Amino acid sequence: MGVQGLNHFMEKCCPDTCIKVNLRKMAEDHRAIYPYSTPTLVVDGMACVRQWYTCQAWVHGGQWKEYMYLLNQFVSAFSALGIRLVFYFDGTVEDRKRAEWVRRRLRSNRDIAKIFHFIKTHKQQPGKELFALPSGLPTFSRFALKSLGQEVKCSTREADFEIASYANSHAHDCMGILSQDSDFVIYDTVPYLSASKLCLKSMTTVLFSRERLCHVLELQKTELPVLACLLGNDFVPESCMRHVRDRAVNDHRSQYGQHEGEMFFALAQFMIKYHTDNGGYSDFFTLPLSMEEKELLENGRRSYVLPGQFIPFIGQEWCPPDKGCAMEKLVSASILQAVKEKHTRADCFLLYNVLYDGVVECSNTLEDAENMALPSQASVFQPLRERLYGLLMLQPTLTGDAEAVPAVKEWFVYSGNALVEPALVPPKQISDSEAWPDLRDLWLFKKDAEARPLQLSTFLAILDLREYAHLPDSIEEPLLVALCLITYIFLQVSDLSLEDLDAYLSQAVCVMFKLHPELAHIKVPCVDARAVQLGSLFVRGLTYLVAANSACGSPIAMDTLMPWRTFDGLLFHQKYLLAHTGQTPEELMEDQRSWISKFNTLREHVISACRSRGRPILTAPREGQQGPGRPGSEASSSAAASTPVHHGSPQSTSRPQHGSVPATYTPGDGFQPRVQRRPGRRAYRLAPRWPQNNPRPYHP
Repeated sequence: MGVQGLNHFMEKCCPDTCIKVNLRKMAEDHRAIYPYSTPTLVVDGMACVRQWYTCQAWVHGGQWKEYMYLLNQFVSAFSALGIRLVFYFDGTVEDRKRAEWVRRRLRSNRDIAKIFHFIKTHKQQPGKELFALPSGLPTFSRFALKSLGQEVKCSTREADFEIASYANSHAHDCMGILSQDSDFVIYDTVPYLSASKLCLKSMTTVLFSRERLCHVLELQKTELPVLACLLGNDFVPESCMRHVRDRAVNDHRSQYGQHEGEMFFALAQFMIKYHTDNGGYSDFFTLPLSMEEKELLENGRRSYVLPGQFIPFIGQEWCPPDKGCAMEKLVSASILQAVKEKHTRADCFLLYNVLYDGVVECSNTLEDAENMALPSQASVFQPLRERLYGLLMLQPTLTGDAEAVPAVKEWFVYSGNALVEPALVPPKQISDSEAWPDLRDLWLFKKDAEARPLQLSTFLAILDLREYAHLPDSIEEPLLVALCLITYIFLQVSDLSLEDLDAYLSQAVCVMFKLHPELAHIKVPCVDARAVQLGSLFVRGLTYLVAANSACGSPIAMDTLMPWRTFDGLLFHQKYLLAHTGQTPEELMEDQRSWISKFNTLREHVISACRSRGRPILTAPREGQQGPGRPGSEASSSAAASTPVHHGSPQSTSRPQHGSVPATYTPGDGFQPRVQRRPGRRAYRLAPRWPQNNPRPYHP
């Protein structure tokens, strides 16, 4: 969040405080001062993901191979200048920021509703004004950067504080912090560089100078934290000090009149009027505030004091208190230490939040609140999370009373959840007759070769897919990951058809053989709201597989679980539209025999697993959305035309062009299947409509 209006004030009202800098020159100057160090930038990952994701397509679930290419370009630009990068990502949401986190998530929910309304109305991706990051982007970015050889850290408390602390304690190496958070003007640390103003071509950006800001406002650097608190920041809500700002502005206007940026000048003059100097530090307890407000202001000021620095006025060196652990009495110290190390190295996901905080949060996902047939991702993956929590918290070597194990507090964003209180999700064992393996066996004590069978069986148990235990040696890991996730989704969601299965599986196979330029140039005739939600559901599911894999000691290579190995949004959307307009598996697999073989193998595994659980997969093609409330639309009815399933090899060897969809789209009339004829083949014909409650089963 940063300080309310500070970036705008410095850019628009005091442009001299914003200095255009050349990073090559900065690095050379840094080497001249510190000849034995490597110029380093600390990168605020959460502030940069929006700058990194510049792929044109975003609503379909993410263009992940293209995103990896863009990240590699970013890293290479700095490596070419000999600049080392250290990336920080938020690892937790502190209690004092929960209200702001909730406010932003609810606002994003309203934006997502607008996105789906636009899709249903125009059948296209919305413009930049409704842009939303693909699901899980910050989580996957950590692993992406690690795979590119970068140093990545995950915070255990407020990320801004850890970034500023790291930079301050490595001042001989760090030449700046790259972010978009004005709090870094307030911290007394290395220079703050703008991520949004960064130009990779020229390697220039803007430096926000705290020294020049102090000169303009006639304040000392030690006074900036109080200014930040009076304006409103992460620690002091904007509303708390509104009466102070109003009083300061009224006094300022009576003397100088109304002008742009008056709030900052007024507060600076207000502070100068009331402060006293005590031993070189400004004491603001003379401000006309209540004792509660003074205490809030003082605590807010202390939040900007970094380890090793002195607390203003008191003069005492600041040592931040250690963070407590929610499961300290229940889980062994060796496991907790291992979890913390994994977390800070960004080698895992969710484990630290469960065991140290007892709280897990999940941000917005592209989900259509009007489509009641598809449950939210929070609901779909809750059984998986319950078993994951059970593995972590119901250990056979619990140091405390197992009956006292608390439920995990979940702050999950989905339509209808006002986020007033967290949901309480209790940990769950595999079954009453089985116990989880010891985490020490999964993580610490056994060698890799000995531990992997146990790790893998535990991973499959969390997904409730133990019948797949024989598959890892016969199926490539990216396909095994896709198979596990798709099977899990189909077992949980009843409103999925054989066409949906073919879309999921065909894209999972095809994406392995396509490079990002080809994927980026895929064209789809329309955007389907249901396909958007299914794409986001798959990508969000990958984050839970990452968490399960982390908890089991990583029996599957973590890179294999990443979306750039298993998913592409445009490709999935293309396959979804093809599958729902009567295309055969052979056509979905672009007539590539080896691809068809992989597809058929995966398909039979999913169908068999679902059949054994009493979940037959039915064929139910859809005609596409025609707008809310119109006959035949998803909003008014999910009844769909039913299309025969074709088997056997195509009679023609001609292949469709990549990115083409043999159908036409007429704006305003919905997506109407009109399949093109191929030489020597009969045209597909749509069968009569079948009622929604009587779809035809598929019999392999």
